[in-house]
Formats: sequence, C-alpha cells, structure tokens
Amino acid sequence: MPRKMLRILIAALTMGVAFAAGDASPATFHRDVLPILQKHCQSCHRPGQVAPMSLLTYQNTRPWAKAIKTAVLGGKMPPWSADPRYSRFLNDPSLLRSEVDTLVAWVDAGAPEGDARDQPAPVTWREGWTIQPDAIVSMPEPFPVPAKGVLELTEVTVPNCFKKDTWVTAIEVRPGNRSVVHHADLFLVPHKRGVKYGVPQAQAKERDAEGVAIERVQNDDRLRALQGIEAVYVPGTPPANYGLHGGAKLIPAGSDFVIQVHYTPNGTATTDRTEVGFTVAKEKPRRRFLTIVPTAARDEQEFHIPAGDPNWETGTEVVFQQDAELVWFLPHMHLRGKDMMYRLIYPGGKSEIVLNVKYDFGWQFGYELEKPIPVPKGTRLQVTAHFDNSANNRFNPNPNRDVFWGDQTWEEMMIPFFGVVVDPSFDPKKIVAYAREFLDAGRK
Repeated sequence: MPRKMLRILIAALTMGVAFAAGDASPATFHRDVLPILQKHCQSCHRPGQVAPMSLLTYQNTRPWAKAIKTAVLGGKMPPWSADPRYSRFLNDPSLLRSEVDTLVAWVDAGAPEGDARDQPAPVTWREGWTIQPDAIVSMPEPFPVPAKGVLELTEVTVPNCFKKDTWVTAIEVRPGNRSVVHHADLFLVPHKRGVKYGVPQAQAKERDAEGVAIERVQNDDRLRALQGIEAVYVPGTPPANYGLHGGAKLIPAGSDFVIQVHYTPNGTATTDRTEVGFTVAKEKPRRRFLTIVPTAARDEQEFHIPAGDPNWETGTEVVFQQDAELVWFLPHMHLRGKDMMYRLIYPGGKSEIVLNVKYDFGWQFGYELEKPIPVPKGTRLQVTAHFDNSANNRFNPNPNRDVFWGDQTWEEMMIPFFGVVVDPSFDPKKIVAYAREFLDAGRK
C-alpha cells in the first residue's frame, strides 16, 4: 500500500476512534443519576423521613451535588455498618463501583440535568410510611413533650385492631415527631379486665443533676427480656421484614398493644403521636418469625463502664432449644457504643461470625440476611460488644464518670436483637435460653 494511502487510512481510523469516544455523552441527572437515587437513597432522602434533605427531583438534588460526591467517595453514604467479610444482606444499600463512578462523573461534568424524558417513573411512596400498611393503630392523643427535662419511658396501651389471630409480614412503628423520639417499641400483652386504654404511664426514677438514675439495676432478670417486644423503631432502621424466607409474625386475638416511647426533649416544647402500621399476610406462612431480645448482664456489678475506658467489653450468650433459621439482626447500644459481633458456635464445635458492625447510634440498622442461616438445636449464639467511654469518643456525654445500664441516651445498653423463623408449631417461649455469661465484665 502506498505511503500516502496508509497515512490517510490511519488518519481515518484515528478520527473514527475520536468520533466514537465523542459519542459517550456525559452523565445526566434524569437518565443516569435518578435511578441510583431511587434504588439507594430516596427511602431516607424524602420528606418526612430521617435524612435532612430530599433527593426526589433535580431541583432538590442539584445544590447537594458536591456533597454527594464527597460522601460516596468516602463511603459515608449510603450508610452501612456491616463488615462485608461476614454474611450478605438483602437490604445492603452500598453502591456498586460503577454507580459511584457515575455519580462522580455527573458532578465533575457540572451536574447536568439532561432530558426529563429520560427519567424513570417516580417511586410511589405512601406519605410518612415505609411499608404500605393494611391496618394502623395509634396513640389516641398527642403526647406533650416539654422543652427541657428528663422523661422516663412512657407506655400507652391501645386495643388490638385484629379480632382474630392474624399473621403479619411487617410492623412499622412510626413516630409522629422524630426529633424527640429516642426509640419506640411495640409490645403484645394479654388483655386484662379493667385495662386503661390511651392513658400514658411512666415509672418515676430519682436522678442526679446530670440526669443519671441513682438507683441501679440490682436483680438481673434477663430471661424476661427475651419476651414481649414485637417491633422497634430506632433512628436509621427500617421496619423489620417478617416475610423473610417464608415467615410472618402472629398477632394473637385477645391481646393488647402497648406502645412504649422514649422521649428526649430538644429545647422546644412539642407533641408526638406515634402510630403503628401492619401489613397482613395473604396466606398462612410456612414459618413463624420471632423477635428475640437478649441482653448483657445489667446489674451494676457486671455492667459498669469505667470513666475514660476506650474499649470496655461485655457480652451475652444464648443456646437454641429448637432448630431454627437465623434471618435478621438489630444491634442496639447508646452513645458510647463502639462495635458488636454475633458469632454462632455449632454443636460440633465449628464457629462462624455472622455479623460484625462498627456501631453508629445515628444509623441503627436492621440487617436482613440474603439467605437464612440454619441453626440446629444446641447451637450457641455469642454476642460481644465494646464501648468507648473516653474523651476520644466525640459523642461521649461525659468521659469523666462511670456509666451503668439505663434507659436514657447518656446511660448505656447492650441489646443484640435478632430474628429467627421456626416451625409454627414451636412454643415461642422455648426457642432459646440463656447459656452462660461467657465474658468477665471489663475484660479487654
């Protein structure tokens, strides 16, 4: 081939490559970014939810473009605390590398809006709810929360909305005013004659000048803690999905609901009216979902975090009395919580870590296992937690005093909630029992 023709051919090929490269249009909001926000972000970033800004539209999102880039590159958003080496979870919101690259490219290109005709259909969100409830109960009257002071756990009994035994696939405890709700629980209790519906009740406690309870926990009745709580709201966690792996939760007829709320005044007098929503199973489930609520030792001799201690350790252990499948976790601590690890020890001696989290009080996730973990009878579940009561913990209310078990945020708890699905014929009170306290309190 003559040299001149070769030069022309090379130039043409080069121009073709250039044209091909130029065909790659920059990422736009409607075509490329919005689908990512719908999948990973909008469950929290929309009006009425926990996030501080809405990411439903281009106009909402554009002012936060640079902040979004910083957050996704640093792994801060979407928030997720589970160590990826252990287990896989259905509700893991973590971005794929390609999604991170798309968001970064969009910001670097000036965050263009693009053609609105490229956008996917909007996700339908029922206002204020994460689930689509079939039935709702609520506190009958708004509860007044003062601007200052300490409010003890407040309980309101409300009638059961179901007239017969009912299987539900989700329960959402929905605060009416998230700014003053530390956490909220739903309990099922047998109906008693003369029960007072709708009357707020709280147990008074004597507290010192910093709001710390003067009377410590003395009698450590941990077995009682295994029963009662059916659903929980804590900041950052969605409702538990009881429909996981063929399960559902039973609401017995002849029971009452107790809505328990922990309020934290924020400097402005306000009110709250917490609601609870239920989604009803379309058919009888193959498996029964049970929420198990063990705790660490709570008395002042065992649960005693020394002032300044950066890595105080405690734990608890339960043994399975029946075959079960593990499907869900919810670690709970307060402002000094550092990490929590769940480990299974099987009857033959094999052990495996099934969840390890770096704890963040602001994002208390429920973790839904992608696949259930079979747990044969005799298996032990061992949970270890660490607390940082030092000045290095920027959330620590006071690193100069010892800390004990208590309801308030500036006190502490260690509750490793978990969920199992079991044969519906099993007695729910005989699924697990406490084994031994396998750790010496304070051991490093």
